Amino acid sequence: MEKNAAEVAGRQAKVVGARSLVEAAYETIRQDILTGALSPGLKLRFEMLRERYGVGASTLREALTRLVGEALVTSEEQRGFRVAEISLDDFADLTAARKLVEVEALRQSIIFGDDAWEGALVGAYHRLSKVEEKLAEEKTESSELRDEFEARNRDFHFTLIAACPSRWVKHMHGILFQQSERYRRISLAARFEPRNVHAEHKAILDAALARDVDLACRLEAEHIDKTLTLLSRNLPALT
Repeated sequence: MEKNAAEVAGRQAKVVGARSLVEAAYETIRQDILTGALSPGLKLRFEMLRERYGVGASTLREALTRLVGEALVTSEEQRGFRVAEISLDDFADLTAARKLVEVEALRQSIIFGDDAWEGALVGAYHRLSKVEEKLAEEKTESSELRDEFEARNRDFHFTLIAACPSRWVKHMHGILFQQSERYRRISLAARFEPRNVHAEHKAILDAALARDVDLACRLEAEHIDKTLTLLSRNLPALT
């Protein structure tokens, strides 16, 4: 009995270890795609990936399959995997879908949000503001600072719509928001034109706290559109 229990425990430990390897590979590859370390369209050859990430083919295949589900990697029959391409058409489609979902989520969140939601929103905005101050002060941002901005920006936008009662609307918002990350990072890194993102966020915050649904939704839509406008003028030069 004890031997059987030990064998079961051993098998479970191997399963947990395998899952941990897959999770680590998935997170690292995903981050490299989002930051551009793995460029759009790059052929993801297993030899290169094994050398880069130090894990086996089965682990890589499972991690890449997860990334296919997130549309960050494409799978070509008999041809393996490739980093998903980026394009203005793709981002325009993504932006339109995100506006549809996020503006509605914000509308509901403002209507149903309570005092606790307001407090969480103010806190998320404060943390985001600290990173935006650093960005304004530095001429060239480090990858760490971009990562920090993305995390705080995500927290602020997710808190904005946190009081929306529809879990499906929030789920779709999360998918679309994350899909936009590569494009946001391009915009942030390149600094194509002067943009006061801090002021945009502050205006949205003030309108949300004032429970001005129409104004908040209009400002949010304009905020989402702004990145597309900037990229549409400059993305061809970067791809």
